[in-house]
Formats: sequence, C-alpha cells, structure tokens
Amino acid sequence: MKKTVVEEQVLPLLAPSIRNILRHAPCPLLNKVQEIRLREARPLILSVPNGEVLLSNTGQQVKKVDSAYHLTHEDLRRTLALISSCSLYAFEEELRKGYLTVPGGHRVGLAGKVVVASGKIKLISEVTSLNFRIARAVTGVGDKVLPFLFDLKKGRFYHTLIISPPQAGKTTLLRDLCRLLSDGSNISGHKGFKVGIVDERSEIAACFAGVPQLPIGCRSDVLDGCPKAEGMMMLLRSMSPEIIATDEIGRSEDVQALEEVINAGVSILTTAHGSGLQELRRRPSLARMLDMHLFERIVVLSRRCGVGTVEIILDGDGQNLRPIG
Repeated sequence: MKKTVVEEQVLPLLAPSIRNILRHAPCPLLNKVQEIRLREARPLILSVPNGEVLLSNTGQQVKKVDSAYHLTHEDLRRTLALISSCSLYAFEEELRKGYLTVPGGHRVGLAGKVVVASGKIKLISEVTSLNFRIARAVTGVGDKVLPFLFDLKKGRFYHTLIISPPQAGKTTLLRDLCRLLSDGSNISGHKGFKVGIVDERSEIAACFAGVPQLPIGCRSDVLDGCPKAEGMMMLLRSMSPEIIATDEIGRSEDVQALEEVINAGVSILTTAHGSGLQELRRRPSLARMLDMHLFERIVVLSRRCGVGTVEIILDGDGQNLRPIG
C-alpha cells in the first residue's frame, strides 16, 4: 500500500513516541490531516476538515482529553532536534519568523519564550508548541475559474484579486492558477507565461532550500521569504515577468507596489483576507485599492459548500460575470 504524505514525509521528523502513535492511526485519517498540533503537557491533536481528532497512546481515536496522549518535554525536544537537522541555516534564520519549511513543503510553526534584542525578535527559545501544517498538491481547482480571468482577444491575463476568509482555499486557488498560467492551458488556449511569485510566508510554492515543493509551473520564478512590496520590485527589475503573483496583500506599501507592476504592463494575481468586498472596504489601504479599480477580476471564495467554493466572479466595475460553485 502506498504511504500517505504524512507517513512518508512528516513522521520521520517527529519524536519516536509520536511517530509510533501516528503509525497506528487509521490511514484514511492520515490522508485527511491538515495540521498536527504538539503542545507540551497537553494532548496530541490532529486538525481535519470537519474538526479535530484526539489520539490515545495506541493511535486510537478518543473523545476525552484525559484519554488522549499528552506530549512530554522530551517529545518536543526530540522533534525540534529532527526538524533543525534538515537545515541549520534555515532553522536559525526562520526561527525568528516563528516557522520554518521542511522537505515536502510542510510548514512547522513554533511558539514559546520569545527573546527580544534591541526591540527586535532574536529567536524563540524554550519551544513549547509545534504546529505541522501539511502541504498537499491540489491541482485542477483553477480549471473552472481561469476562463473568466483571461482576455482571449488580447491574449492577456486580467489583473485579478482572490478574496476569501482564512482556510477557504485562496492560496490553493492562487497556486493552481500560477501552475496553469505558467505551463500553458488548453482551457483558455494560452501559451505559458513567465510568472514571478513573491512567497513571503512560503505558502504558495512551499520552497525548501529555495526549491518549490508544490507544483507552480515550469515558467515560474519564486522569491521565497521575501517581503511582498520589495519582492515585486525585484522581480520587475530582474526577471522580466509577464505575471506577478503574491498572497495576502493589505499594507499600503503592497498597494503602491501593485501600482508599479500594473504601470509596467505586467498582470497581477493576488489575494486578500475577507468574506467579501464590504469587509475589504473597511481597511483603508484595501479600500483605496478597490476605489482605484486596479483589479479587472475579483473572485470571492467561501467554505459554504466546502473549501474553495466560488461564490461569485466580478469584473472591475463590480458586475457579476457568473456565479459558479
């Protein structure tokens, strides 16, 4: 039987006691796991699409917290040692950000005692919480959306904004659109474009040692861990992109950079947190961006019928092109 992503890529990074518990967990459960939460002196919790699962020390699902396996200090210490051995350089650099990316593109968040020096975060010491966010390649989600985002007559991609609440699929859709645009697609009949990706939080391409771990297309170039505004300018100056993609804009400098990109004749593909346009308009920088009509297409996602439900696709004037999903 083929191993799950968790079994093949994540279990080797966990302390032996945790590894043994998960090896005895049902395979269908491991296939659904989105997060593995490790908190010292507290229960082992798996996040799945419809909630949470507690596991006993034998890998059985239990309902009561008292019956679940509770993590020890040694569990976290040994897990941290395994994670850091992947890349000492990445570990020291990314520890300041509170997360690091491991082989396979999985992201490990850390919490604990924060050490501050000269008003800046130096590192997180005494790590007491670890969160493994499982990265999975999800392709095909952009197939139905792409035709609405493409100008067939001019052969260009419309400036596009994807809006969704947290964990409603916006980054997954963004990544798949990057793949389709970069590789070329029979869906819209376009050639492959040079796509520049600014992946500030390592969530789009999930790079490890600079190499994308998730499918983003053969003509895509990634600036991993780079601030969005600076990254967009770097790509514009050095990589001659036809499309620039980034995730979760919101700051005023992001909007200024987007303006520069558009003025340079490069298409933009980006996302923002929110349930819809009304929520975005309550944030000054995003309201200004919408008032300027920077975007020619706006895609709104929700979880109404599951993650990635496309509620509506609007043109730049706010007209509904076609509600789908």
